[in-house]
Amino acid sequence: MNSPHAETALRGLAACCAVGNAVLHTLLVPHHLEEMFYIGVLFAVGSAVMFMVAVALVVMKRPSVAWLTGAIVSLGMIVGFALSRTIGLPDGYYESGWEPPYGPLSLLVEGLFAFAFLAWLGDRTARSATPRLRYRAGRERAPMEQGASKHW
Repeated sequence: MNSPHAETALRGLAACCAVGNAVLHTLLVPHHLEEMFYIGVLFAVGSAVMFMVAVALVVMKRPSVAWLTGAIVSLGMIVGFALSRTIGLPDGYYESGWEPPYGPLSLLVEGLFAFAFLAWLGDRTARSATPRLRYRAGRERAPMEQGASKHW
């Protein structure tokens, strides 16, 4: 990738995924607060964090913290989803099925965010490993600057 346009595209994709993630989980907060209070609180906190991540990705000049936070929260939500449908979560919380459309859509936006993060991280690593040449456009060296002697 290695271009400003690629970084802008990745940031845009990640911001959209973060908003989608936040909206989907916000819609589920009331139901989960009644069903298992701590799950509802986790959904509310995760939604708020992902909204902040989306804003930070759009407005910050160097949003490294937003990228990392969004990736951790997205991966945490994927793991929570998987655990809640396999071995269960604390206090006997267990979900069966995918809860269409929320479950598949959540996994999609969380997974896309994680992949966008990995692409951004790879691009950033490649840019820092690439040697940069110092070049000043429009500045020619005059003969005197090159060490030529002045002849009258």
